[in-house]
Amino acid sequence: MPQRDLPLLRHVRVRAPRTVTLTLALLCLGFASPLQADEPPVSFVNDVMPVLTKAGCSIGFCHAKAGGGQRGFQLSLLGFEPAEDYEHLVKESRGRRIAAPSPDESLILQKASGRVPHGGGVRLPRDSEGYRILHDWISQGAKDDRETATKLVSIEVQPPSGTIPRRSEQSLKAVARYADGTTRDVTGQALFEPNDEALAEVSGNGLVKTHDISGNVAVMVRYQGNVAVFRGSIPLGAPVDSLPPSKNFIDELVFANLKGIGVPPSALCDDATFLRRVTLDIAGRLPTDEEAKLFLESSDPAKRDRVIDELLKTPDYADFFATKWTALLKNRRDDASDITSNFAFHAWVRDSLLANKPYDQFVRELLAATGTIIANPPVAWYKRVKEPKQQIEDVAQLFLGVRMQCAQCHHHPFERWSQDDYYALAAFFSQVGRKPSGVREQDLIFHKRGVAAATNMKTGKAVKPAALGDAIPDILPDQDPRLKLADWMSRPENPFFAKALVNRYWKHFFTRGLIEPEDDIRDTNPPTNPELLAALEKHFVASGFDLKALVKVITQSSAYQLSAIPNDHNLADRQNYSRHYPKRLQAEVLLDAIDRVAGTQTDFANLPAGTRAVALPDNSYNRSSPFLRVFGRPEGESVCECERVQSSSLAQSLHLLNAADIKGKLASPTGRAQKLAKEMRPNEEKVQELYLAAFSRAPRSDELKTALDYLAEPRVDKDGKPVDPAKAANENFQDLVWALINTKEFLFNH
Repeated sequence: MPQRDLPLLRHVRVRAPRTVTLTLALLCLGFASPLQADEPPVSFVNDVMPVLTKAGCSIGFCHAKAGGGQRGFQLSLLGFEPAEDYEHLVKESRGRRIAAPSPDESLILQKASGRVPHGGGVRLPRDSEGYRILHDWISQGAKDDRETATKLVSIEVQPPSGTIPRRSEQSLKAVARYADGTTRDVTGQALFEPNDEALAEVSGNGLVKTHDISGNVAVMVRYQGNVAVFRGSIPLGAPVDSLPPSKNFIDELVFANLKGIGVPPSALCDDATFLRRVTLDIAGRLPTDEEAKLFLESSDPAKRDRVIDELLKTPDYADFFATKWTALLKNRRDDASDITSNFAFHAWVRDSLLANKPYDQFVRELLAATGTIIANPPVAWYKRVKEPKQQIEDVAQLFLGVRMQCAQCHHHPFERWSQDDYYALAAFFSQVGRKPSGVREQDLIFHKRGVAAATNMKTGKAVKPAALGDAIPDILPDQDPRLKLADWMSRPENPFFAKALVNRYWKHFFTRGLIEPEDDIRDTNPPTNPELLAALEKHFVASGFDLKALVKVITQSSAYQLSAIPNDHNLADRQNYSRHYPKRLQAEVLLDAIDRVAGTQTDFANLPAGTRAVALPDNSYNRSSPFLRVFGRPEGESVCECERVQSSSLAQSLHLLNAADIKGKLASPTGRAQKLAKEMRPNEEKVQELYLAAFSRAPRSDELKTALDYLAEPRVDKDGKPVDPAKAANENFQDLVWALINTKEFLFNH
């Protein structure tokens, strides 16, 4: 009892001993905090932590521990570790961040309100609700209620979905549900984030404002480690009166979505465009002149389906998709000693695709590989991906579409995965053993007998194998845990495995995944057409994980065969597949295409003459090919498709215009330009041949006239003297080939 109160108490005793109890009670009430008397206590877990998260204090570049913590003040990323945050906030730095006797003088409030210089600026103005909550919590004694606070179970967003016209608004409400059955409006404390800011923006209080573009937008609502998603449709409202014929379930679902948002699709593409598109997408090459002629002359109504079947039977299909998979599986070469293993691994992938090995079997053989590379080529994956940490991150991202990297250190900020989930997945690879096989660079991979577990680096506790969102399986010491993982992955009901693959292949053929990025599948990143994704997943599982059947059903659809030419309504559409989205040819395909049109071939070391660039087994050939480097052929360092560069650049344009290798192909004595210049046939036929080779179509009348006029124009040297006719013809055809391979029509698959 403070000294100043003693005289008053003595006086009370003298005056009326019988009233001491009542007077003391009144005194206690008088000295109590107004909040304690009139308002419920402020919860550190359910009130204070959301304020700090909403204010941005616990994000990576401010005070989040994952980002280093500015000025020595660290908080867990997005408030996932309240215990640590309480220690840092209340007890660290000799408690100077909290001033209970005078809350306004607390350093946390002085900095957040801007009264003391703060690198993050004003985060909590003095008149804000967040400031009041922190102030009242401090005035109540800054209590730690982690053990007693009502547990947050989930949050929901209201409404969960809806239709929002363009240039309009929709208010969202975030509601938290607690273990005791109570609910609470936490809109003011939740974080809102749209998945596409071109379509809509969201205020801090959940007000969605749409822009002038139609489509589907998702808004992620995050509150204390829980997430909910609002899905909004922004219709264009244009009439969709006529549609191309529906050939399968893909068309039914794509066109139903387009009807719903009022975006009419483009017409079907012409035969020449289809043949070029599908041949590039399936076989990674241009159609041959003969293939183009036969296809364009055919009147068979089933000829598009027929050419798809024929392409899937060719080695070209296996070559093309093998280069995709081997890059993602990191089949890279650092020195000459790797050549045997890299070639063997590439051959295994290619042969698996050629034989149409079921996808689940392909993945099982890879994950559970044992022995040496020579005896069992998929073992080569363990040569490049050696640590369980990297193994589970690659497997999760590549085969499940889940990015687990964040969960190694902290709770995933956009997902439900924790550190225990991360290490439970890593435990499947904990018993992979390796020892020298006696052959250089070829370790023997085997299963080490023992109890499978991985140590959580934060808690120090052993974590047993468990698949994402699934129970811990029973694994005996002599059982290889990797087989259990493969079993779980290939279950028909697995929520990730088939979905990740069909989304990856959908992007290959449609340029944009139903989920984008294609390897970031999570509740907070919903698909643009969830019904279509579910149908593709179901079809793939029912087919027995048949990759060729998946390619066939995609390319047979009218949706795939739509023209890339926009109509009056779908130019702005980037996510609903109302037209085909062009993409630049990837490096290897483009190099092969130039060779095809120029009538040349590129030679590669240690490979037979005539080997296509799409058949290269590893990254080592990038070093000797400036073309492949400039056009973004991947080095095999990442499981992300983003390592491959398919965007255009100034360096690429300059290379095509003036690089030595391009000049050499144009001027080759055995090339097409030299051949055409020597042939005694009409120039019109020669121009038609070039257009057929480059674009799988005949030239339009204006194109033909321009080309013929150029070929007929006499050439003069730098002194103005006429050039020898044979030489002039050769140079003219070189120029024509050069002009064609520099057009967007040639450089893009459209």
